[in-house]
Amino acid sequence: MNSIESLREIFIKYLDSESFKEEPKNLYEPNNYFLQIGGKRLRPTLLLLSTELFGGDIFASLPAALSIEYFHNFTLIHDDVMDNAPVRRGFKTVHTKYNLNTAILSGDVLLVKGFQYLSKLDERHLKTIFDIYTKTAVEVCEGQQLDIDFETQEQVSHDVYIEMIRLKTSVLLAASMQIGAILGNATIDDANLIYQYAENLGLAFQIQDDILDCFGEEALVGKQPGGDIIQNKKTILLIEALKRCDQNNDVRLKEWIAKKSFSATEKVAQVKAIFEQYQLKEYGISVRNSYVQQAMKALENIQLSEERKIVLESLVEHLVVREF
Repeated sequence: MNSIESLREIFIKYLDSESFKEEPKNLYEPNNYFLQIGGKRLRPTLLLLSTELFGGDIFASLPAALSIEYFHNFTLIHDDVMDNAPVRRGFKTVHTKYNLNTAILSGDVLLVKGFQYLSKLDERHLKTIFDIYTKTAVEVCEGQQLDIDFETQEQVSHDVYIEMIRLKTSVLLAASMQIGAILGNATIDDANLIYQYAENLGLAFQIQDDILDCFGEEALVGKQPGGDIIQNKKTILLIEALKRCDQNNDVRLKEWIAKKSFSATEKVAQVKAIFEQYQLKEYGISVRNSYVQQAMKALENIQLSEERKIVLESLVEHLVVREF
């Protein structure tokens, strides 16, 4: 078995070998720029891992891995446009470095190129994988729309929030591992179980991100905590905090949300104090752990050796149980 890092390096080498050389330059150069500014390459790496776990040829799965990475980056380019974000991974976003029209077209062509790479797959699996890919693509768009809708909604329920992060984040992670398993000739049951494992892993991963954004140490998480608080982003913590404040006739949180002019440092400190008063960190960890447990339950039923299951167990530790 290859390590996660070895699989990532194999994928990156393939990604680099498939860089865009076509004209017009102004369409393809932005994609080369965006694809080279980094990222964890998590989804394609997990696709290759899943293939190898079930005894398949990881090199035959590389086109599927690249298809997933192209789709993921298509969503990032368009997300940056919708958010008017100036920076991604410490570099200028495509619409900032080039222009809005170029960003839209470059994202579009990445989506189409993703479908092109699917066509390189073994015909035995192509129809099944194509159906998973297209279903997932639609779900990711649905999740993005829900996230946009949240910006103008005063209240968002716990269940609706979970559905949003499932669609926006988890399903692509889950589809990646399911596709990898299919290419490794896993049974239908095992491919479905690894989807359930990865879907719950993705939910736990996103909830941990919510927790770390508020309570993480800057040196450990790589960014200044409190960004979600400043933006009034509806996370699992904010949703539950609003509920607990209402139950206690506590208007402080709503007052901070309503403020148009404020000191960012003070807002983060005051809102964090409210979260601590209502034990939101502990709440978030309990919700996160419930999805970890569901991931592990799915893992128990996958027909893999204990040695190979340990790889998936360690993946939970690596992705979710990150330090504060």
